[in-house]
Amino acid sequence: MGALDGIRVIEMAGLAPAPYCGMILADFGADVVRVDRVGASTLDLLARGKRSVALDMKQPAGVETLLRLLDRADVLIDPFRPGVMERLGAGPEVACRRNPRLVYARLTGYGQTGPYAAMAGHDIDYIAISGALSLIGRRGEKPLAPVNLLGDFAGGGMACAMGIGFALVERARSGAGQVIDAAMVDGAAHLASFLFKFRAAGHWSDDRGANFLDGGAPFYDTYRTKDGKYVAVGAIEPQFYAALLAGLGLDASAMPPQNDRSQWSTTAARFAEIFATRTRDEWCAVFDGTDACVAPVLGLGEVGDHAHNRARGLVVDGEGGAEPAAAPRLSRTPGTAGRPRPRAGQHTHAILAEAGLSASEVDTLIAAGAAGAA
Repeated sequence: MGALDGIRVIEMAGLAPAPYCGMILADFGADVVRVDRVGASTLDLLARGKRSVALDMKQPAGVETLLRLLDRADVLIDPFRPGVMERLGAGPEVACRRNPRLVYARLTGYGQTGPYAAMAGHDIDYIAISGALSLIGRRGEKPLAPVNLLGDFAGGGMACAMGIGFALVERARSGAGQVIDAAMVDGAAHLASFLFKFRAAGHWSDDRGANFLDGGAPFYDTYRTKDGKYVAVGAIEPQFYAALLAGLGLDASAMPPQNDRSQWSTTAARFAEIFATRTRDEWCAVFDGTDACVAPVLGLGEVGDHAHNRARGLVVDGEGGAEPAAAPRLSRTPGTAGRPRPRAGQHTHAILAEAGLSASEVDTLIAAGAAGAA
């Protein structure tokens, strides 16, 4: 029994943020049905544990079939730009009128309103106007794109899944669904709440790479090791910094004060010089088990082999290779990862039968091209 057993989710096929949101829900037991295009050859790597129905949303019969699915659904995940679902005839005004309990989750980059709402964009654009991108990079250098984790996945897919959870809890009290406007700009800015407050208090500079959490401080940075790999250092507190110095073989009394910003570059150069004398694994042998806040920087292919990650079962065998286990970990109703991904239209017959369509109705839809089956 998963935490979301009994919750039926309809996910319109889209790019990474919406499939990630659906994967989170599926990992914890929701019945997530992905609506694919007829004849689609999807490469959705985030479809584990989902089912697939193929519909042609350009045909009225395909739209009406989607609405019949939504009549019995708890959640819809809409990954399209504002207005797309309305033009198809399946916007929230229609769907929520037919099913007042429906949680209609709209996941976009810029949100449903505002001058940028209709514009195309990607993660880097969304985190740019959220302020988050300005925080990342070396001093005096241009902002550095942090892959697409911050906007697409954390500020987008994960925040949307959280919003769905909130709406489902509230629905248990009121009996009514609601529309969720999950914008990656909003989510990325929200992730930076601490730094907004820190800056307002005068403890954070807009000068990128000059602060103690952005690589400006020698005790919160990465260092190259003898074998060309890296270790991460996060020794902020004085007692942790003392443990770092001890592991590096440095006499604390001969070092500049930890928080003397005028000496940070000198201290960083000394740390870099010492870290370069041993391999990453040799430094792990020094610091593992201590409070120096030093950890190896692992490549994705190394994550599952690390002793800590292996002990926790962080990586599981999934379709196509290793992948992270479900998170977070619930004591009674844990999530399940590693289940197979569906082919587009693989479950069309079963899903439409569950929606109340007869076998002949399904056959008619498939013959007309309004639905498809793998």
